[in-house]
Amino acid sequence: MENVLTPTNTKNRSRIESRLIWPALLLLLLLSIAFVAIPVFLIQPFRPQTQRALEISYLLRAWSPLATVIILLSVLALTFWKWKRARRWWRKALLVIVLLLSIVPAWFARQNHFEWMFNPLHNSSYVKAADAGFVRDSDMVLAVKINNEAVAYPVRLMAYHHVVSDTVGGTPICATY
Repeated sequence: MENVLTPTNTKNRSRIESRLIWPALLLLLLLSIAFVAIPVFLIQPFRPQTQRALEISYLLRAWSPLATVIILLSVLALTFWKWKRARRWWRKALLVIVLLLSIVPAWFARQNHFEWMFNPLHNSSYVKAADAGFVRDSDMVLAVKINNEAVAYPVRLMAYHHVVSDTVGGTPICATY
């Protein structure tokens, strides 16, 4: 028997392909969201992280800009393909919603949400250790020594900002925890 596409076989194939589009769109949307959501949930300030969780987060953060664009283009192609075959207005509305929702992770993958949460300390000022009466002996500090110049940043004062830009021993640094 020959493998011939008859009108009936073509119609059945088209129906099967059409039914697979919606799960594919949903799966692509969830995958795109996962690329940006997993690092957000794994790296949380004030919560301990494991080395494996950090590795996964950094890997996903590195690949998410490219992956989310590829996923967005795939969603766009499937949306155009399905748009021609969608007869009801609510199906076209769902296609638009899925497409718009796919744009969000592609945009978010290019953001650093920690910068939104913790604004850097812009107007920091420094004093010598002998003049730092506001630092207690029990305070935890971040200490840096470069080229025989040593500095210490009290964690209590950095608690909100988490980031201090400075130059130590002629080298620009960004102290954070």
